[in-house]
Amino acid sequence: MLSSGRKFAGSGFDVWPRCRIIIAAMVALVLLPIEVGEAGWLSDVLKGASKQSQQPKRVAPAKRRVAKAAARKPMALRSSASKPVAATCNPAKFRIVVDVGHTAESEGAISARNVSEFVYNLRLAQRIEEQLKAEGFAETKLLLTEGKARASLNRRVAAANNLPADLFLSIHHDSVPNKFLEDWEFGGRKSRFSDRFNGYSVFVSNNNPEFKTSLSIAELLAKELKGRGLRYAEQYSQPVMGRYQHPLLNKETGVYSYDKLIVLKKTRMAAVLLEAGSIINRDEELRMDSPEHRNIISSGVAAAIKEFCDRRWGILGPL
Repeated sequence: MLSSGRKFAGSGFDVWPRCRIIIAAMVALVLLPIEVGEAGWLSDVLKGASKQSQQPKRVAPAKRRVAKAAARKPMALRSSASKPVAATCNPAKFRIVVDVGHTAESEGAISARNVSEFVYNLRLAQRIEEQLKAEGFAETKLLLTEGKARASLNRRVAAANNLPADLFLSIHHDSVPNKFLEDWEFGGRKSRFSDRFNGYSVFVSNNNPEFKTSLSIAELLAKELKGRGLRYAEQYSQPVMGRYQHPLLNKETGVYSYDKLIVLKKTRMAAVLLEAGSIINRDEELRMDSPEHRNIISSGVAAAIKEFCDRRWGILGPL
């Protein structure tokens, strides 16, 4: 063991000041919220210490004053041109709109067992609302809209903008283009199905004014779903989808861009759309219909938003 103040022979480098720099940087990493735009600050501190020890330089007094100020504020925000993706937020005041996709008049897709997508969306959205409130997000509101498709889209955007909300989360269940559908009979009725694709997918729009925040939340959500053993729907990145093909922003977790979707591009807050799974796939429909699966998804949503509000939660778990 080296005593305090002892140096490496012939190096001229004091070990303990450098250790203090490294330890302080590691403690700050755990105790402070980590912004995406500032994630590299720790490596910069460590590299700076190493370079300083190897190549000492004379620093002008004015530059020394600037360096000291920077050392006192290692997490200082950059200029507005590189605005951080997310800051800490208070769950009790963070306003979340959980949007029930489609309406009773415009039901969306029809499942392999002839149940409307709207029914699935409503049940899952209600469970997500319950979970978020149980996790401390008291300002979570369920948005249930009436009317035909396009008119209802504009109504839900207006409702979210008028709150105003901090996050718009739209809940849906997936189907496939008609060319992939096959016929079968269920319950004495003719039905259609496609077992070719399955999985969740998460969408954001580059045209949303809070795109960076939307993407940050979407990636946290997709990561949580994958971590719970779910797989994402890979087909949206494939040419076989035709006009339904979308750019894949994160090939590890399944985040796509969907720039023309009204609820993503016209909301003035961060907006994310979740396709929870395929109800046109006969096996996956059964999973989507189970309370256990809804619990998995809702807990993933809550964990993702908690981590967005406080990045320490994602590192350390519940505090």
